Amino acid sequence: MKRNEMREQAFFLAFESLFGNDDLQDVIELYSENIEPVCDYAKEVFSGICENKSDIENIIETYSKSWKVARLPKVTLAILSVAIYEINNVDSVPDSVAINEAVELAKKYATSDDASYINGILGAVVRNK
Repeated sequence: MKRNEMREQAFFLAFESLFGNDDLQDVIELYSENIEPVCDYAKEVFSGICENKSDIENIIETYSKSWKVARLPKVTLAILSVAIYEINNVDSVPDSVAINEAVELAKKYATSDDASYINGILGAVVRNK
């Protein structure tokens, strides 16, 4: 499985968890039973997102001038969560790759406006890292 496919799995898990299912194992099992087995990288990223949820949301709130986390579309929040976790915690992923992949996910699952918003937020995160 390619890294971008693993990242997409992590995005799906993060997105699913935003609908009230806070149990990490339940989300992973649901995905595995209905879609495909979850790879280790996606589990690692999703677990990290869950463990660092408040820190990730604080980062988003810091750099998002026009939207509060509660008002963001769930797709955008899930994509930002994956990218911010990777930027801050996965040394094997260059920041530029995390940003680019997040923008590509937004183009695929959200709108071009969301892609621009995500690019702006993540660019600010990296510049102030």
